Amino acid sequence: MNLTTKILIGLALGIIAGLELGAEGVAFAKTWIGPLGTIFMNMIKMVIVPLVFSSLVVGVCNLGDIKKVGRIGMKTVAYYLGTTAFAIIIGLGFGTLFQPGVGMTMPGAGVKVAAKAAPSIMKVIVGIFPTNPLDAMLKANMLQIIVFALFVGVGIVAVEEKGEYLKRTIDGLAEVCYKIVGMIMTVAPIGVFGLITPVVAANGPAVLLPLLKVVLAVYLACIVHAVVVYGAMLKIIGGCDVIKFFKEVSPASLMAFSSCSSAGTLPVTMACAKKLGISKDVYSFVLPLGATINMDGTAAYQGVCALFIAQLYGIDLSAAQYGTIIVTGTLASIGTAGVPGAGFIMLTMILTALGLPLEGSALIAGIDRILDMPRTSVNITGDATVAYLVGKSEAARQEA
Repeated sequence: MNLTTKILIGLALGIIAGLELGAEGVAFAKTWIGPLGTIFMNMIKMVIVPLVFSSLVVGVCNLGDIKKVGRIGMKTVAYYLGTTAFAIIIGLGFGTLFQPGVGMTMPGAGVKVAAKAAPSIMKVIVGIFPTNPLDAMLKANMLQIIVFALFVGVGIVAVEEKGEYLKRTIDGLAEVCYKIVGMIMTVAPIGVFGLITPVVAANGPAVLLPLLKVVLAVYLACIVHAVVVYGAMLKIIGGCDVIKFFKEVSPASLMAFSSCSSAGTLPVTMACAKKLGISKDVYSFVLPLGATINMDGTAAYQGVCALFIAQLYGIDLSAAQYGTIIVTGTLASIGTAGVPGAGFIMLTMILTALGLPLEGSALIAGIDRILDMPRTSVNITGDATVAYLVGKSEAARQEA
């Protein structure tokens, strides 16, 4: 039995157990079942920082040419921003189709929500350069770790033979991390069971019914984005067997769905990329970057939620305001990268830009965990898609 099947079984059993326990069993689920998921995620998080650092350094070293690093970086960011814009448009489309906020009155509509301050673009740029790389690693500041790793990789390339020993050492660290991930993944089905059971118990059908349209719109927007946008890109640009691709990426997609953590899923995404035949030089560079700045699923969610709140308060949006959602959401995906609660910050930025009541964001707070599952799954599927396309492009360039 392969890993995907085992994870699916763990997911299904967790859903069944959660429904059986219901609201009365939430305390039991959180006390006795939830820790299984927490332990699993702790083990994954344990290896994230050394894995991201070592894989990026080795990726840059193996690329060798600094111009090549820049070229791959530009392609990667362009793909991520382009797909994010498409995701928001799809989210807006499903928000318009489902009209989730029309005719709805919700208790809690008067709850006051303070907008979290969105960092300025200059603050983001300054913040990605670490003053103390060890402190960045201790705090798991992924953007700063990525920047430091890039500098170390470029430095090793620049000193040539003198840096060979350090390169081999860091490459050895990367291989050890991959092996540890393989060990951890043997208990993934149990971890997934522990993660999903308390969520289902706490958010049963009775809780979801009032906001069912929002849930359906977000889930369908995420599915359509993955199947249509990624599928078209893989088929047209990459010449890929789309069904085979999604099958190979499914362990990472399921892990992201259960854990709601792109960074936590990164080791699994890397393993899937290796199975897909993507060059290690490429995926070790593209995937850590994507786990930090790629927010396609979150962008689709923003489109649906912005329309939901506008409809709830009876506010008609103009064409210019639709454009504002697309532009603000796309830029915010980079501007809030690495910031805790990035999804919420993106939503408050969009609501503020549109002049919509921030109180509306409180209405979806109760189901945010349910909505976080599909958007994280789409985020990492997008990371793998971009890694495949960039790898294909670089391979074709070498053959030419």
